[in-house]
Amino acid sequence: MTKLKLGPLADEKPVKLTVEVPAAIFRDLRSYAEILAHSGGAALPIEPAKLIVPMIERFMATDRAFAKARRGFGVQPPAGSTERSG
Repeated sequence: MTKLKLGPLADEKPVKLTVEVPAAIFRDLRSYAEILAHSGGAALPIEPAKLIVPMIERFMATDRAFAKARRGFGVQPPAGSTERSG
């Protein structure tokens, strides 16, 4: 089984944000969504747009320089954040 960095997607109330991505990035998102759905046994395909937030969240949670800078500025991660200490 393929080990992806993303796990099951959380179902939270979102804040609307519109972004534009290059076509190549969208194709990669679509491929990632297909692989994630297949490896997770999902009955329905995953919408590629649903991957953007977990990917950004994972990126920021594992960025040690960001975590260090945030602590340096005295900014606390939001409650329920998946940020790792490091």
